[in-house]
Amino acid sequence: MSDAKMSQIKVAGFIVKPDAPELFPVYKSIKEKFEAHNIKVLLVDYSAKTLGILDAVSFKELCEQSDFLVSLGGDGTLLSLVRNSYGYHKPVVGINAGTLGFLADVRIAEVDTFLDNLLLGNYRIDDRMMIDGYIQTADGRKKFHAFNDVVITRPTVSHMVKIDASVDGEWFNTYRGDGLIISTPTGSTAYNLAAGGPVMYPLTQAFIMTPVAAHSLTQRPIVLPSNFTIALSSPKDTVVVMVDGQDDYEMHAGDVLVINGAKIGAKLLHKKERNYFSVLREKLHWGDDE
Repeated sequence: MSDAKMSQIKVAGFIVKPDAPELFPVYKSIKEKFEAHNIKVLLVDYSAKTLGILDAVSFKELCEQSDFLVSLGGDGTLLSLVRNSYGYHKPVVGINAGTLGFLADVRIAEVDTFLDNLLLGNYRIDDRMMIDGYIQTADGRKKFHAFNDVVITRPTVSHMVKIDASVDGEWFNTYRGDGLIISTPTGSTAYNLAAGGPVMYPLTQAFIMTPVAAHSLTQRPIVLPSNFTIALSSPKDTVVVMVDGQDDYEMHAGDVLVINGAKIGAKLLHKKERNYFSVLREKLHWGDDE
């Protein structure tokens, strides 16, 4: 957890959940609340097109001109914004117009209160681990960043994959099954959790490697320090590499997927009173009476 504060809070850059024109009145109302707090609002061009708004900027201009970035939608919208804006290292906050809200934790009804506290300095910026990865091919490197996870999976339902894994240059394991998830602590409550992996406190610096429908019952999730380098390959098969469930790449025999912890994390802007364990209890219904 960081005590860092923004140097100024004058311009907010918005993206809105894709293909959701019904959010126009919500966006308009929230924009008015920001402006009432003397915070200028910029809207990215592709969101403006969906909402039928003419006044907009490119994504590059949005990131360069904003003091912080805002996603209006669900966790997927925030996830996309964090990944795509990573190189600008701007704080990102999510206003939850979706359902789950593990990451986008400011409810629409809370925007005024959140802005009051923001201007008083009553907020925090969490430094969340990111994955810095690439696929090494005969033609070069395909680089990417991931916020939640990187998944190697089979290209067809009827096909089992074989994945060789090494850690810091030393062969570690061979996985056989539907695939393998390499998750950050933030992504531990996503696909990793559904596949039987552990929940990790989101400010931890570690990888979680979780097999998906492993062919052997001895294959279990493992947690590794984030300063390790993980290399993965499929010796004979073509596999699919999914990055945060949003981008996919084909990886062929002879290609190598290399995963490192990024040197700079993502900056998530939160309400100061937000408590991660309360979020877990609410979203996962922990402690509910039967």
